[in-house]
Amino acid sequence: MIDAYEDPGTPDRRGGARYLWWLVRCQPGRSVAGALLASVWMALLAAAPYLLARAVDEGLEPGDTAALAGWTAVLVVLGAVNSWVSVLRHRTMTRVRMDALFRTVKVVIGHAVRLGAALPRRTGAGEVVTIGVGDVHTISNALTVIGPGVGSVVVYGVVAALLLAVSPVLAGVVLLGMPVVALLVGPLMARLQRAEGGYRERQGVLTARMGDLAGGLRVLNGLGGKGLFADAFRRDSAVLREQGYRVGAVASWLQALGVGLPTVFLAAVTWCAARLAARGEISVGELIAVYGYVAVLVGPVAFLVDMGYQLSRGVVAADRVARLLRLEPEPEHGCADPPAEPAVLYDPESGVRVVPGRLTVLAAAHPADGAAVADRLGRYAPSDVTWGAVRLDEVALPQVRARILVAGPEADLFAGTLREVVSGRHERDPDALARAVRAAAAEDVVQGLPEGLDSPVSAQGRSLSGGQRQRVRLVRALLADPEVLLAVEPTSALDAHTEATVAARLREARRGRTTVLTSSSPLVLDHADTVVHLVGGKVAATGRHRELLEREPGYRALVTRDAERETDQARGQDIGQDTEEDAGQDAGQDAEGAVR
Repeated sequence: MIDAYEDPGTPDRRGGARYLWWLVRCQPGRSVAGALLASVWMALLAAAPYLLARAVDEGLEPGDTAALAGWTAVLVVLGAVNSWVSVLRHRTMTRVRMDALFRTVKVVIGHAVRLGAALPRRTGAGEVVTIGVGDVHTISNALTVIGPGVGSVVVYGVVAALLLAVSPVLAGVVLLGMPVVALLVGPLMARLQRAEGGYRERQGVLTARMGDLAGGLRVLNGLGGKGLFADAFRRDSAVLREQGYRVGAVASWLQALGVGLPTVFLAAVTWCAARLAARGEISVGELIAVYGYVAVLVGPVAFLVDMGYQLSRGVVAADRVARLLRLEPEPEHGCADPPAEPAVLYDPESGVRVVPGRLTVLAAAHPADGAAVADRLGRYAPSDVTWGAVRLDEVALPQVRARILVAGPEADLFAGTLREVVSGRHERDPDALARAVRAAAAEDVVQGLPEGLDSPVSAQGRSLSGGQRQRVRLVRALLADPEVLLAVEPTSALDAHTEATVAARLREARRGRTTVLTSSSPLVLDHADTVVHLVGGKVAATGRHRELLEREPGYRALVTRDAERETDQARGQDIGQDTEEDAGQDAGQDAEGAVR
């Protein structure tokens, strides 16, 4: 089975069937062993009726006790050997399926990491979630074709050969049975594949909508739009349910045929064999053997039908994985060297100029305007931004990421201890960690957890409040200590007292380093070296906070609105306490401003 740190290889991304074949080729020895063991297992099952016929014809009917005992002993040994082969077959096929599952998981995660910031712009979150939750298991189950699938074909041929020695008529009936099965099941396979593909597409869309709904629930409450989105989600769920019924209807017919066809097959061959025995054309032992052969075929025929079902679903799931793997990262042509020393970042689209070593705050009535500037300055969106004397998109991306950090308000928080969440992949100096915690005013977050920094934090920080998550993200950004820090709305979920504390400490912690914040809070703006007032995404005015208050009516109106909000917020809570409700109020008002 694939090792957690092993290279999964280069997948075949040309389609679902080719991807499944690549998974088989990645483990050739195990795949061949699974096919051989399954073939031997089923062939030995077919050998049992032959031995039973010999025991009847040579021992029981003539009364030869020695021959009967000998054939019985051979049957016992055969059963024991076949049980051992069955265990080996099951273990091998389990390893085949698990290798395919973990290899697909590694391939998908690795490609998602390579896509980076381009991933959410190329595909929906629901698509990735659906692949991770359901498709990887469907793909691994489809590889059943390697073991029981191949074995079923082999034993079908073996039984036909054994029946040929008994009666060519019976052998012909058996050989004609498989084309009949294919004619009945084939159209259902194609129909299932189409229905399954449509269902999976709709499932991905609904999963993405569910994630968006859960993530923006507080904003929707603030805007009064929760009911509207809930109704839309309910309608989409009903459509998905109807598609699920259609998939289930086709699948039920396939499963019914998997049980019914072998039974009909068994009845037809047994009837033919009984007629031959009644006419004396075959012996009683051969009649028993024929019945045993056909009874053995019930399993392989059912396996073949189920194999087609699993393979059809597997091709649909693998095709979704292949489509994701065909997404390419944004082209990287940068080869220029970055500035040797801290340099000015300039965004021609907005007119924002970030001077090195200063705390700059972008104030906009619409938070999305400030976030868009931060994305361009951090090279997360196409732009003509310059960094000193060079274009930012001409600098090698790894060097940009090493020196410029964009700290988004919804940046992912992975599960782990608080120390691991804020430290990332590197061990952090305890003193540096303590300074970052203090700068983000997160001492109460650490002290409030049972084991402090070693307390477990759930994925996305769900065990923390909105304000606590925001400060944890800020601690992580400060620990990274980038040359340029671009923090989008880093204090929007904090109460007024905590926000003022963070603003003051952040200025001190980043003294001499280039720091850009987006905020319209006067508590943050008052600590800025430079305030850039954005209107419609363009620079309307630049200066110190108090200067702009005196000479810019638009800026004054923006800041006054936020000051009133913070005053109302402070009246409804104790000093130093931040709650989820605060995050909801802030998010709701920010969203309301964005709507206006």
